[in-house]
Amino acid sequence: MLSAVASMTAMGLGLGLALGLAARRFHVEVPPVVDEIDALLPGTNCGQCGYPGCRAGAEALAAGEAPVTLCPPGGRDVALQIADILGVDPAEGADLDGMEEAPQMVAFIFEDHCTGCTKCFKRCPTDAIVGANRQIHTVITDACIGCDACIEVCPTEAIIHRPKPRTLRNWYWDKPDPETGHADTRLSA
Repeated sequence: MLSAVASMTAMGLGLGLALGLAARRFHVEVPPVVDEIDALLPGTNCGQCGYPGCRAGAEALAAGEAPVTLCPPGGRDVALQIADILGVDPAEGADLDGMEEAPQMVAFIFEDHCTGCTKCFKRCPTDAIVGANRQIHTVITDACIGCDACIEVCPTEAIIHRPKPRTLRNWYWDKPDPETGHADTRLSA
């Protein structure tokens, strides 16, 4: 019994030491800009950018292989912050016009069409879908990033995108119109 414990302990220490030495020997330095960009990205690894995760997207941005508008869930604000980090002038190097108008979309499940197959919440990168096998599923809108992963796998087409509803948590004042000074141009007419 004691010999088994001693041999397992010796083997664990030996393998741990070997892994530690290998980690130091084969360590690859990552530019600090990659870590800075990765911290800005949502970190949900949804794949909307075409890269396998946010870290790979950050590496592509740092290498200049991807536009600053890479992350749809991050939206315009993240694109502007990335452009600032990379030193790209948003007016010249990035087409942010399309990002400004798009409202944030979230998934919505028509509960009368849901069969409870569990394919959607297995694909959700943010665990925004709640449900169980053979039970109706629903979406937690605060956690949904609108990545289309659940829509692609739904066999009954019960999931669609809708604009994220305004609540007290995400409500904000509209910016005033510079010409009229009113927040809503319909009120100024």
